[in-house]
Amino acid sequence: QVQLVESGGGLVQPGGSLRLSCTASGSIFRIYAMGWYRQAPGRQRELVAVISSAGSTTYADSVKGRFTTSRDNAKNTVYLQMNSLKPEETAVYYCNAVISTWFRVSQEDDYWGQGTQVTVSS
Repeated sequence: QVQLVESGGGLVQPGGSLRLSCTASGSIFRIYAMGWYRQAPGRQRELVAVISSAGSTTYADSVKGRFTTSRDNAKNTVYLQMNSLKPEETAVYYCNAVISTWFRVSQEDDYWGQGTQVTVSS
């Protein structure tokens, strides 16, 4: 089994910054894409950022220029640096990764973290 553990959420003021981390562990053969999603009450889950195994990134239009995602493959960790945060970006942020395990090396499955609350408020 694979586990994703997130950290770094909390309360920040509008215009502030926060850095989220997500580390994968378990029977990992290979980690492919890793991404960040968020979901606010009454809204659908949306993709915030994704980073490929080669390091190419894609961002939601709403966060371009303010958020940066990166990964440290040696640590099985993906990061989301969030700058100039807005109150409407208050949400639970989830880490997602496409991973194959040693038991099924050719099968790629989605795994999810438990989510971390980000609250942007003064």
